[in-house]
Amino acid sequence: MSTAIIGVSASGETEIRSKYPSIASFGLGRLLGSIYESIPVRIWGIKLSNLLFVLPTAPLGVLLYTLNKLTGERYVLTNRSIQRWAVIGLKQFQSVTLTDVKEIEYVQLPGQEYYHAGDLLLKNAKGDTILRVQGVKDADVFRQIIEKARDARIGTEEALAVIEARA
Repeated sequence: MSTAIIGVSASGETEIRSKYPSIASFGLGRLLGSIYESIPVRIWGIKLSNLLFVLPTAPLGVLLYTLNKLTGERYVLTNRSIQRWAVIGLKQFQSVTLTDVKEIEYVQLPGQEYYHAGDLLLKNAKGDTILRVQGVKDADVFRQIIEKARDARIGTEEALAVIEARA
């Protein structure tokens, strides 16, 4: 059976996007980010704090990055849900259906600004946080993608309900 959009089906689950958290998801990574943003004075267009602190702490940043890639998590957005998976292996920690997400709050914790990262709080109709997407780069853009996928899912379910009612 062909579909209107290749790879997308009203009856199946299809991956839309995967996001891997940056080191801004760790407290130590956010501390480094805060240090890198601590002195706003610029020399040749570069913050003085970047000139002073980035190179000496680079090994720590590389270690955090490596740990994140080996033991961290990833977030997978599908046409039906957003899921939290282990980076390595096939272990799924959590899945939230898109229709359960009523609001998505963007939060940028101190230290995440340096990495252009933030957290997304996915909330249900009661206002409870049902999933926290931590430390992802360009989190506000990812929020918009999740909202569009959610709206498309709701529209699809409404259209399918109308079709079922006709039969």
